[in-house]
Amino acid sequence: MDRVKRPFVVRGGESAHYQPANHTGTRNRRLIGEETVGARMVEMVIGELDPGGEARRHAHPGIEQVCFMLEGRARVECDGREEEIGPGDACFSPPDTPHRFTVIGDRPVKVLVIYSPPYGEDAGRVRLAEAAVS
Repeated sequence: MDRVKRPFVVRGGESAHYQPANHTGTRNRRLIGEETVGARMVEMVIGELDPGGEARRHAHPGIEQVCFMLEGRARVECDGREEEIGPGDACFSPPDTPHRFTVIGDRPVKVLVIYSPPYGEDAGRVRLAEAAVS
């Protein structure tokens, strides 16, 4: 079987930023995914959010999401429950579960986000706030 040789190491500073849908004050960089290393079952993104930035309430049909805080503080909501998290804390959003992420305080946030299976910013794989709260 002839396989395409892909890198297995991704240098974070070499990944392009993008503004994810349904977010404000956010810059993401996809580190691990189909296009970077050929990953088909998992995706890893690093997000940087400005003070006041947020991921509005939404859900990912069939996709699990993990957030691991690297810097700053945020209020996370999942399925109607809220918690404050900071560096070293992680949160989990099960598939199809409404969740939200909001920066608190005057410092930016850096967060590592893992999706399984990959989300890929596919608009067809997200339910936005209006639909997510029903």
